[in-house]
Amino acid sequence: MVLRLSTLFLRTLREDPSDAEVASHRLLLRAGYIRRAAPGIYSWLPLGLKVLAKVEKIIREEMEAIGSQEVHFPALLPKEPYEATNRWAEYGDGIFRLKDRKDADYLLAPTHEEMFTLLVKDLYNSYKDLPLSLFQIQTKYRDEARPRAGLLRGREFIMKDSYSFDIDDEGLERSYQLHREAYVRIFARLGLEVVPVAATAGAMGGSKSEEFLHPTDIGEDTFVQSDGGYTANVEAVTTVVPPAIDFDGAPAAEIMDTPDTPTIETLVNHANSAVARADRGWTAADTLKNVVLAAVLPTGGRELVVVGLPGDRSVDLKRIEANIGTHLSVGGEVTVESATDEDLKKHPDLIKGYIGPGLSLDAAVLGAKGSTGITYLVDPRIVSGTTWVTGANVKGKHVFGLVACRDFCWDGVIEAVEVRAGDEAPDGSGPLRSARGIEMGHIFQLGRKYAEALHLKVLDHNGKLTTVTMGSYGVGVTRAVAALAESNRDGKGIIWPRNVAPADIHLVATGKGEEIFAAAEQLAKELEAAGLEVMYDDRLKVSPGVKFGDAELIGIPTIVVVGRGLAEGLLEVKDRRSGATENIALADAVERLRALVSI
Repeated sequence: MVLRLSTLFLRTLREDPSDAEVASHRLLLRAGYIRRAAPGIYSWLPLGLKVLAKVEKIIREEMEAIGSQEVHFPALLPKEPYEATNRWAEYGDGIFRLKDRKDADYLLAPTHEEMFTLLVKDLYNSYKDLPLSLFQIQTKYRDEARPRAGLLRGREFIMKDSYSFDIDDEGLERSYQLHREAYVRIFARLGLEVVPVAATAGAMGGSKSEEFLHPTDIGEDTFVQSDGGYTANVEAVTTVVPPAIDFDGAPAAEIMDTPDTPTIETLVNHANSAVARADRGWTAADTLKNVVLAAVLPTGGRELVVVGLPGDRSVDLKRIEANIGTHLSVGGEVTVESATDEDLKKHPDLIKGYIGPGLSLDAAVLGAKGSTGITYLVDPRIVSGTTWVTGANVKGKHVFGLVACRDFCWDGVIEAVEVRAGDEAPDGSGPLRSARGIEMGHIFQLGRKYAEALHLKVLDHNGKLTTVTMGSYGVGVTRAVAALAESNRDGKGIIWPRNVAPADIHLVATGKGEEIFAAAEQLAKELEAAGLEVMYDDRLKVSPGVKFGDAELIGIPTIVVVGRGLAEGLLEVKDRRSGATENIALADAVERLRALVSI
């Protein structure tokens, strides 16, 4: 059925909405694909739903091609399964919770691991039923503290999530690879560049995880690559650890007066003017910076942690968040922020600007054996025998020559610092370079975490009960629409890839003569009969400039104009991708346009 702009539920906007932060957000609003309902929540209009359906179709086809079967779960879920896996508490403020009239607890599903697991448990009981792969395309809900960038980070979004069920780890590996290959095909068909990168499993758990990141400057994820082929989200990068140093014979550490040196810069300047060394000058890399952080637990509790790192490096809070859970023995997502003055008041042993692992050379302040009881974690570069200048926990004093594992120790090692361009790849494949990206997909080898919690077991080949091993695989469907709009645009509007555009042809009738609209009407019918999807701008008393502006904003890649050239039997065809314009004969238009849109 021809889409007629005279009746289509559509209003385009000439100006950018004031609350739209990124290009895709601005263009999807202006072109009439979505409308804001609340912060992070959007209504989908007819054109938006057409694009969304085509993205979903590609995903369905590729999932079915690997034998995955589609199901559909409710978004409103009971509390009990999430209690069994402890995620009711672990999610903290990140989920929407509600009660029914009988005071029973429910949540709006942020994801569906528990429900998939229970469904398979209900229906299957033998290894003969496996392997199994199930998927759904469904709305998810997460109470984002700061929803932003339109569809890229919302509170309500559509995701394809799928799960594999296997009898053993070898089966899981096969299922994982099938999904990985399907994801490569999905993004290739969408025309969306992605880079598969190693990732941390986070609160999901599991032994292996990869993200599919779309490179873009507006991305919230940072990833690294080497010329030798290493790729990883910075959260998953492991530091090349320097060798330990023999500290036998190292001179004793010494506490020195360092007045007015609360920063690394002032400390280095003072050391170079007052504490000469024979080999070279002091640098920030010689200092041990101790950063006090507050870990906000899923339960709402607040726990202080001190992280020691070389003074020439900065902390990366996202890397710390991805790795700190094991050190605090908590499940779920932990957020990390700088400690406040109120936090520090509770620990008078920590002197701001002069914090170190020891008050004196024989009295620990940080770590399990320290007077504060605060967990002390260090960057992997802090290895045995390395020598540091660090705070003495006395205002105006620092310790020079403090030796790791001789003069101080720590509770654990954590990947905590920003990964810099030029750092060595952990696999030895060369220096790293960094880029930004949007997470479009994430795949996990979950293992038995959820199956064990919910008692998903089947009889194995020997008739013994064994726990099923699972994989989890997600694609952001609404996020894909936004990423496509973000990466396929110019100064005039969106330029959709052909296979997701809301129509094949945007037909525009311009002029005052009835013959122009009659010819356009007939052409629209013939194109539709030939199997093409047509959007026809049949609006009367609308200027050519407005019609052309709307066509370029909406973004169908082929625009056909029936106008003054009709007197000579010609139509104007414009390719939004290249900007090229050509005239074609009306008599040949259907065949020419069919061939054009099949390219």
